[in-house]
Amino acid sequence: MDKIMYSLQLEQSLKEQAEQTFAGIGLNLSEAINVFLRKAIMEHGLPFDVHTVSYSAELLEAIQETEQIIAEYDANIRLPRSFASANEMTKAMDEEDAAEGLV
Repeated sequence: MDKIMYSLQLEQSLKEQAEQTFAGIGLNLSEAINVFLRKAIMEHGLPFDVHTVSYSAELLEAIQETEQIIAEYDANIRLPRSFASANEMTKAMDEEDAAEGLV
């Protein structure tokens, strides 16, 4: 099989991470690229799905709220609480939501 040299540009950290990853499965970067290209040919396109990630407004709000709560714990604004049961914890959460006007 004829081989050719081909040059491409990569970010240094991307190249290093890829080399470490592929070394873990016994491949060097050149071999891994050849595997990728062969698989792409077999699939008649990229051998994996490519799509954008879309989050609902509700999920984004929950993530933001979680980040805020973590920041409050880190700043000792909000202190950890203990509960005797799951029911007690759920009741406290419901009361907190009601106080914030979420229900």
